[in-house]
Amino acid sequence: MKQLNVCLMNDSFAPVIDGVTNCVLNYAETINRKFGSVTVCTPSYPGAEDNYDYPVIRYPSFDLTKLFGYRAGFPLDKKTIRLLAQKPFDVLHCHCPIMSVILARTLRELIQQPIILTYHSKFDVDIRQDIKSKAIQDQAISAILANIEACDEVWTVSHGAAQSLRALGYQGDYIVMENGVDLPRGVVSREALRQIDQEYHLRRDVPVLLFVGRLVWYKGIRTILDGLKLLKAQEVPFQMLFVGSGMDEAAIRHYAASCGLTDCCQFVPAVSDREKLRAFYSRGDLFLFPSTYDTNGLVVREAAACGTASLTLRDSCAAEGITHLRNGLIIDNTPEALAAETARLLSSKDAPWLLGQRAMDELYLSWEDSISRAYRRYETVIDRFYTHRNIRHGKSDTFFKTIAKLYRTDN
Repeated sequence: MKQLNVCLMNDSFAPVIDGVTNCVLNYAETINRKFGSVTVCTPSYPGAEDNYDYPVIRYPSFDLTKLFGYRAGFPLDKKTIRLLAQKPFDVLHCHCPIMSVILARTLRELIQQPIILTYHSKFDVDIRQDIKSKAIQDQAISAILANIEACDEVWTVSHGAAQSLRALGYQGDYIVMENGVDLPRGVVSREALRQIDQEYHLRRDVPVLLFVGRLVWYKGIRTILDGLKLLKAQEVPFQMLFVGSGMDEAAIRHYAASCGLTDCCQFVPAVSDREKLRAFYSRGDLFLFPSTYDTNGLVVREAAACGTASLTLRDSCAAEGITHLRNGLIIDNTPEALAAETARLLSSKDAPWLLGQRAMDELYLSWEDSISRAYRRYETVIDRFYTHRNIRHGKSDTFFKTIAKLYRTDN
């Protein structure tokens, strides 16, 4: 494969910990190590330490964490765009259809290179949840849709994500480009498991249930807590670990206490150490992920890498690839179903291990394999862009041409 210079753009990056940030980190590290050169472009973040083997360019941002949980970048920053325009990029790969694509559309006018967008999240759900005005909701969705349609190629991380993209109103073509997992296949050492047991006072004779991710209600956490309440009432022994942090953490902790789960639930702050996170996954007997929001369920694949099967919802994106009672559990979205299937699984000493082994064998996909496929596709997109550059169906517009012209000539 030819060496390419790739610009990865996302509206968040480390120290923010979420699935899309993890995806961008792995793209950057894998491309830099194996394929070509890479630059990450992302909003500034207080206290960020960019000690990477590749450049990270940050542009001005303002704090919207109390509203949306993230900072918002200013994508028309002249200094940033001019700096990026000096780089010999072959392709601009965006992982968010908001500020990142606005920046990329301006940059494309200056350097004449294609934009690829990977669609990760259900933005229609986010907008309708975070914005109360119907008129503003419609305007926001229309703006995002315009950004998506302006890209030279669109990827989704799952078939479910593609359905979400269609629900947003997108009618164009797309390719499903699945994300990988940066954890190696296999369980951690006995010593690493022993350290988790000691630090969190876990008993070896009581099953461990696990959730890893942002602590926000739309991840299905209320279903988990209500299901755990039923399990406890049925005297099914368990130890529950919630690993992560998020906007709803205080409310979730309070609700767990109101359900009488204080003695069997622990809340662990978000873990950035991947080996320690791997130990948590390895320690679990079942990973609980009843989320209808996530478009990929990367954590389900991470759990599978460590030999832990997942409980997911019927017809959810996270359930793609899972066969009920073979390599995981698939339930209806009710606490009763969660409690019943979890109790049934835990009633057999060997069943969690067998499901976990099959999950490891059948669901695991390494980032190296995933990104190898994506990198080969870069070449196709670049070749097509140059062949059809002058008939891109209106993917440039007057606004971005004007901004590019201004930044090119203004002193």
